[in-house]
Amino acid sequence: MKRLGTLAAAAALGALACLSAAGARSPKGGPRLALFAELPVLHEGRVKPLETVARSSLLILRGKQSISSRSRSLSPIEWLLDVLARPQLADEYPSLRVDDPELLSALGLSDASGRYYAFSQLAPAFKTLEDLSGQAESLDPSDRTRVQSAAMNLYGRVVLYQRLKNTLRPAQAAAFAGEAAAAAGGAAALKSGPPLQQRLAGWSFLAQMAVFRPLPPSPGARPDDWRSIGEALLEAHAGTLHPGLLPLSELADAWRAGDAAAFDRALGRHAAFARSAVPRQMRAARWEAAFQRAQPFTVGMTLYLLAGLLVMAGWLMERKGLERAAYAALAGAVAVHTAGLLARMLIEGRPPVTNLYSSAVFVGWVGGIVGVWQEKRSGGGLAAAAASVLGFCTLIIAHHLSAQGDTMEMMRAVLDSNFWLTTHVVTITMGYGSAFLAGTLAHVYLLRGALTRSLDKESAKRLVQMTYFAVCLSLFFSFVGTVLGGIWADQSWGRFWGWDPKENGALLIVLWLAIVLHARWGGFVRERGLMAMAVFGNVVTALSWFGVNMLGIGLHSYGFTEATLLWLVGFILAEFAVMCLAAIPPERWRSPQVFA
Repeated sequence: MKRLGTLAAAAALGALACLSAAGARSPKGGPRLALFAELPVLHEGRVKPLETVARSSLLILRGKQSISSRSRSLSPIEWLLDVLARPQLADEYPSLRVDDPELLSALGLSDASGRYYAFSQLAPAFKTLEDLSGQAESLDPSDRTRVQSAAMNLYGRVVLYQRLKNTLRPAQAAAFAGEAAAAAGGAAALKSGPPLQQRLAGWSFLAQMAVFRPLPPSPGARPDDWRSIGEALLEAHAGTLHPGLLPLSELADAWRAGDAAAFDRALGRHAAFARSAVPRQMRAARWEAAFQRAQPFTVGMTLYLLAGLLVMAGWLMERKGLERAAYAALAGAVAVHTAGLLARMLIEGRPPVTNLYSSAVFVGWVGGIVGVWQEKRSGGGLAAAAASVLGFCTLIIAHHLSAQGDTMEMMRAVLDSNFWLTTHVVTITMGYGSAFLAGTLAHVYLLRGALTRSLDKESAKRLVQMTYFAVCLSLFFSFVGTVLGGIWADQSWGRFWGWDPKENGALLIVLWLAIVLHARWGGFVRERGLMAMAVFGNVVTALSWFGVNMLGIGLHSYGFTEATLLWLVGFILAEFAVMCLAAIPPERWRSPQVFA
């Protein structure tokens, strides 16, 4: 009962942290930024809240979901609003990340700003950047230099930033609401001001540059008939005024002028229209915005780290109370992790694994769930240590994968099957999670036994039993998932097996885990040998999970990335180093009592 009480308390604390972040609102009396963040827009083929657009754009541009100006920290939605409506101010924010010092030198820029640069700092070097990017684009990816690849990447992000500036209103316009009213007023209203052809060209430019479409379908239109501001202006000139055009243009002008009352009025009018036009999407956007603000996986990552530190402190200080606290922190991390997974599933209307990002989240969750169960059965902090390391590392991987943009992107047609995503993809990913848990438990055994005096014979026996169980679990899920994948392939492509790199990787996991169990059953390896083979299982699983995705060939390729390759090579070398600990003679281990 005591253990259940600590678990419930940890889960409640984690939930409270998420809810407090999700419920954050603007300062009293200020603009209703939370409502603006919840407005649905059509972006990259999916209806999502502006909160998601702001966060995913920041991740692409600077690799973080936070940004600070010279005097204050900005929330993602404040930053987006400034980019959309006050670009002259936003151009001074350090919104763009530049890591390559050679690229900075080629652009004639100083590295005094560190990694993050403002748009205004990069503006003088635009022509050079465009030339470098053009040269790189004409070459095969394998022939590009590091500077050329970095230039292409930075140029794409600069273009995204410029498109954002011209999504809600023209970046250079002093006042835009009058332009929208003139378009709605017809030929008579357009007599004054710029020539008609110049106006039409400007509206067409807005339509082409728009990153997202903020105007929901009008009553009677198709559900997917969202409009950009530029498209709405052109349609207004043709005689069809979109009900959301004027409120959004007034909203942008009010934010530019710093008029909070006018901003709130225009926002209220547009939100009222959105609720009547797309009530279901409005509700879904509100929940997704709350999910984005809560950041459950970041909270979970923190709790996993806390659990791991408490376990190690308990071992060093020989305090059982710290081990119990570690179990509570791990249980809280898994509870928050579970809540985040369920929220993603409800928002997407999909099973938990749909892309590489969600597979990383799910792998850590599987390890956490099994780790909590094994820790409850065995105690000693062994499973808690392994599960906390696995949960933390996989969520770190997911965080870096999220820098590619929206993690709930639209599915490719061949993958758009909830049945097979629920059966094959979830099952095979559970195999990944179990294999990594086995390897992580083996790390605990080898590192504690060879490098410290803290591993006793009883703890070593429990680690061997838990690793063996995790290997058996992984083999079951990997085998079943691979067979289900073959059936899906037969339905999609007309063949059960085609020796695709991803198929071969899945088969390698099954074969290696079978070899591990047969080696143990036949007496070819004992405890240390089992642990070394479990660690090598991490290498085989990582190559199947990430390695074959970077080959650039096959039906499951996500494309080659140099950064991922370097991390993968580093991970494999580290795993070989850990495996070498098993080769140290028992009498030279720091914990020789394991073999007594």
